[in-house]
Amino acid sequence: MEMVDALLDVRKKKIVALCTGRLEEGMSPYKVIEELTDGLREIGRGYREIYFDAELMVAGWNAKKALEILKPLLQTEDRESMEEKNGKIVIGTVKGDVHDIGKDIVCIMLSSEGFEIIDLGTDVSKEQFAEAVQRTGADILGMSALLTTTREYMKEVIEYFRERNIGVKIMVGGGAVTQEFADEIGADAYGMDAIDAIKKAKVLVGAS
Repeated sequence: MEMVDALLDVRKKKIVALCTGRLEEGMSPYKVIEELTDGLREIGRGYREIYFDAELMVAGWNAKKALEILKPLLQTEDRESMEEKNGKIVIGTVKGDVHDIGKDIVCIMLSSEGFEIIDLGTDVSKEQFAEAVQRTGADILGMSALLTTTREYMKEVIEYFRERNIGVKIMVGGGAVTQEFADEIGADAYGMDAIDAIKKAKVLVGAS
């Protein structure tokens, strides 16, 4: 896959050439981000079997470089039409997990669709999630996890919210998460990728 090859390029040159080439060919920046997401998901699936921490770091740097090119193009829309926000989303990568590229892509895409995003970053605890949701009055809590070892914390967060009757819709996603796992832990929605996350978020706030 060409995007995977570009993401793993230690010389950090292929990603710029690939993204600019796609745009020059007339590809929408949204489509380039879809391709970028697919590449990151492929690397995530092979983590600790084919790819290791060094490759993950290189892929992360290259993905951020790609976003530097693509993000401004997503912000050229008429913002006046977005004064009426679709909803407010608190989002973060769960405790023990410091991977943020996938989350950053989702944040950019959701923001471009009119959602107000409160990004808590990485390694976020259940207490931090709860405080942010209650402080902001968020409609949705979004949690991300790349590793199977950290995705279990999502269940702990959901139980924490339910025990305290914190009313918010919860959507989960990331390389380690599946629809089956989301159903198992009682999440309200599962975002397979950034595009799917937008669709699910709109359904959760009744904006679809």
